[in-house]
Amino acid sequence: MRELILLRHAHAESPTAGSNDVERPLSPDGAAASEAAGRWLVEHGLVPDVALCSPAQRTRDTLEAVLRVVGYVDQRIEPEIYEATPGQLIELADRYRDVSRVMIVGHNPGLEQLVALMESGQSSDYRGMPPAGIAVLKMPAGAALEPGVARLSQFWWP
Repeated sequence: MRELILLRHAHAESPTAGSNDVERPLSPDGAAASEAAGRWLVEHGLVPDVALCSPAQRTRDTLEAVLRVVGYVDQRIEPEIYEATPGQLIELADRYRDVSRVMIVGHNPGLEQLVALMESGQSSDYRGMPPAGIAVLKMPAGAALEPGVARLSQFWWP
């Protein structure tokens, strides 16, 4: 089996006048939730082989906090994750078809819609994904990522 771990960034600071959305850092609560996410991943034996991360500060902060707990993993900043559609996320993850466990650190609504699309085949079936929430999708090894190919094996939020 192959696993795709989807991690929504943790709670970020509110935007300030003149600030850019991409530059918003995590709040203190978000930092704590990110560390809790890392502990949950370790406790469940779900340390990723590679982590693909949006360039937004809040996603990078989330990943950093998780990695402080899980240890080093191969990590790559992927600009297309920011504001990605489920289809774009599938395309990105499919480039890592030969990797057993891929984690994407990104944003809603793309992540929650991706969970629905991969499991039920319809992105409109999404049910929400809170900040620092984790969805673990399992699919056959080597299978192309496509609608309905995965099953949601675990879901966690702080």
